[in-house]
Amino acid sequence: MRGLTLAYGGLIGLLIVLGFAIAVLGNPKAGYPVAQLAIAPARPQRLAHAAPAQPPPGSPVQNTQAPPPEPGQAPPVQPATAPGAEPSLPANIVPATVAKPVFAGRSLVADPALIEATSDGPLPRIADNGRAPMDAYAAMTPPAGKPKIALVIAGLGFSARDTSAALAQLPASVTFAFAPYSNDAQRWVAEARRLGHEVLVEVPMEPYDFPESDPGPHTLRAGTDEEANTQRLVWALTRFTGYTGITNLLGSRFMADQDSLSPVMTFLTRRGLLFYDNGSVSKSLAPQVARRTGTAFAQSNVTIDRIQTAMEIDRRLSELETRARTSGAAGGTGFVYPVTLERVSLWAQGLSGRGFVLVPASAIVTRSN
Repeated sequence: MRGLTLAYGGLIGLLIVLGFAIAVLGNPKAGYPVAQLAIAPARPQRLAHAAPAQPPPGSPVQNTQAPPPEPGQAPPVQPATAPGAEPSLPANIVPATVAKPVFAGRSLVADPALIEATSDGPLPRIADNGRAPMDAYAAMTPPAGKPKIALVIAGLGFSARDTSAALAQLPASVTFAFAPYSNDAQRWVAEARRLGHEVLVEVPMEPYDFPESDPGPHTLRAGTDEEANTQRLVWALTRFTGYTGITNLLGSRFMADQDSLSPVMTFLTRRGLLFYDNGSVSKSLAPQVARRTGTAFAQSNVTIDRIQTAMEIDRRLSELETRARTSGAAGGTGFVYPVTLERVSLWAQGLSGRGFVLVPASAIVTRSN
């Protein structure tokens, strides 16, 4: 028993000595890394568009309005479109029945003198005084004297976001080609005209690998009788007003078929419309057929975004300048890819300083008699 008492006494003494050593010399684990977590009550954040929180019952009413900006500081600007939301549609300014000329800003969008009313919709025609739609709806052409470059950006009307981005980023001299499939195309066309852009219709035409590659309903088909293709062409031409002519949507087979292409060119000539060959068809017979039918015609020399990288698009735009410098005029085509819009916007800013002028598609057409 005495031995056990001595053992307990020794243990207590040892603990006392150890406690005294820690107090004097410090914690032996003080050099070890220690993670500490400070937890504080979360403060509610005020959202820019959130309603101010109501005070608890019985508390004094506080001023919940945002403080005014500091002197000389502009108030914050809220974006017109919330991130992730589709852009709002432009106003519908073209009535179902056009009884008088309709303008978007200073640009003509619809004129009853240039319209034949059909069951499909308003079909362009040459006015009684000889005025043609390709002249009446043409965008302003800058003064001559420098090599001219026309650039057509296609694919507008499929996406409200892409169409809105093109309208916001690209200069007025860029020509826009709208697909005929959107129910809202007329609204976007009117907005494009208001901003000064010239407009074309993308007419779907049969490619070699149809129907694997399908441009959509009402495609003009090679080997189909003239009446059927004319009806399909009329459908595309009656989707909206305010354009100078058409360009091809695909069409490698159709545009290599002279017998199918000739009636289309003849129809365009009689309606006062131009044809802009987008250059995607290597064996296109459009230049030869246009000369024979007297159709106002232009052909793209360069597709700027077959490869959608900034470096490749810049290289193609440089090639377009080289062709314009050599020939006096050149045409290019691109699609409404975000990278295309970005590179074209930057390229166009310095174009005049490099000795070129950006013009609408109608400014480089060849008119045969």
